[in-house]
Amino acid sequence: LIGFPNVGKSTFLSRVTNAQPKIANYHFTTLTPVLGMVKVAEGKSFVMADIPGLIEGASEGIGLGHEFLRHVERCRLNVHIVDVSGSEGRDPVEDFETIKLQNFNEELASRPQIVAANKCDMASPEQIEVFRAYIEGKGLPFYSISAATRQGVDALIDAVAAQLDQLPPIRQYEPEPA
Repeated sequence: LIGFPNVGKSTFLSRVTNAQPKIANYHFTTLTPVLGMVKVAEGKSFVMADIPGLIEGASEGIGLGHEFLRHVERCRLNVHIVDVSGSEGRDPVEDFETIKLQNFNEELASRPQIVAANKCDMASPEQIEVFRAYIEGKGLPFYSISAATRQGVDALIDAVAAQLDQLPPIRQYEPEPA
């Protein structure tokens, strides 16, 4: 899960796993990655990682950006969570464009991505549709969700599981010879 601080990544993780990340209405509540196991069906599950919120310039190493983004390198699929309601006075399109993974690592940026427009329970239908059109215009899958109310959460998890079924395993870490 990638996205700005306070967009609902931890709330989402807490709704789909047994993980109990700290959840509060302030930036950088999550200071270290939190992992949770998402159970899709009997015998079928995957690990979801909630990393601390990224800020503008994180891909260039501003703040703890590189430290946080290293955790994303182990993931086969990025779920970019955006606050579609603009509840903090930010524009969802600008937030989406601000997190430039290609500046950190081209391989990471080329991985599949699903965009989740969170806080749709607080957004107007127009806000959701403007953001949907923008994301789908980029050829990316779009899901409108509310982690707080669970609206759309099951559909997003089904899409994540289906996408993971299609992806090869991530390259294993091999230590460099001494």
